[in-house]
Amino acid sequence: MTTIQAGISVVIPVYRSGECLHELHQRLTTCLSRTNREFELIFVEDCGGDDSWSIVAGLSRTDERVRGIRLRRNYGQHNAVLCGVRHARYDTTVTMDDDLQHPPEVLDRLLDKLDQGFDVVYGTPEREQHGLFRDLASQITKLALQQSIGASTARSVSAYRVFRTELRTAFTEYRSPSVNMDVLLTWGTSAFAAVRVPHEPRRHGESGYTFRKLVRHTLNMMTGFSELPLHIASVIGFGFAVFGVLILAFVLLRWLIEGSTVPGFAFLASIIAIFSGAQLLALGVIGEYLARMHFRTMERPVYIVGETVGRREEA
Repeated sequence: MTTIQAGISVVIPVYRSGECLHELHQRLTTCLSRTNREFELIFVEDCGGDDSWSIVAGLSRTDERVRGIRLRRNYGQHNAVLCGVRHARYDTTVTMDDDLQHPPEVLDRLLDKLDQGFDVVYGTPEREQHGLFRDLASQITKLALQQSIGASTARSVSAYRVFRTELRTAFTEYRSPSVNMDVLLTWGTSAFAAVRVPHEPRRHGESGYTFRKLVRHTLNMMTGFSELPLHIASVIGFGFAVFGVLILAFVLLRWLIEGSTVPGFAFLASIIAIFSGAQLLALGVIGEYLARMHFRTMERPVYIVGETVGRREEA
């Protein structure tokens, strides 16, 4: 953990975005220079397989404010962000995507809101520019996050965020391979705010997040940071137990009144199928939690740094 100084650290996870990096660097340095504060740009290259790392290395040679971190393999966006946050030197940390959809020109709005006494400020898109299925998956993720962290601003979360670097002390010892930065930030504060900002269309490449990956990320988040699925499984189990008692009462009452039982194989088969489905659902939820426990006991690393560049890194 590096010593915190006064200034701004911008953490950018990089994944197959070589076409965007020069423009992103130029726009960021122009905007940050107007703040009259020390700043650094930390590019965390998540092994995308393109020329992004060579571009980051080139930027670090021409601009001492640029630091580059290359991970050993692809660990995922949140893991890469966590790596950059742990390397930040300044007391204010900014995280943003590498695809130019988060305009650096509105960063001052987030910084001004942070100065009003908040610890975390999100740059919430006025209108997301991902496409129908990606936007739908993002909304599902935000609903899951709202249940997971209980924060009133959960529906406004975004990868474009500004927060006080000291918050990272709340998750210094976090070692699970499943990472969600928004949940980790709630471990250190409840002072959240959001500012509406433009969300520009993606001009280069395609997003690494597919609908399937976002849904999987939602499930990982819910079972990794919340007990809500267990509560749901318990409620379903209790509901079907009550349903079974009512069916039994119906059968006994009909036998007492008419002297016969409920005929029909279809009725019996449907009841068995319903109860079996409820049991398998509960077992599946429990299995997801056991899998999380299994992976944590393996102590798999959150990330492994393979290479760093930048004059400040070398110092």
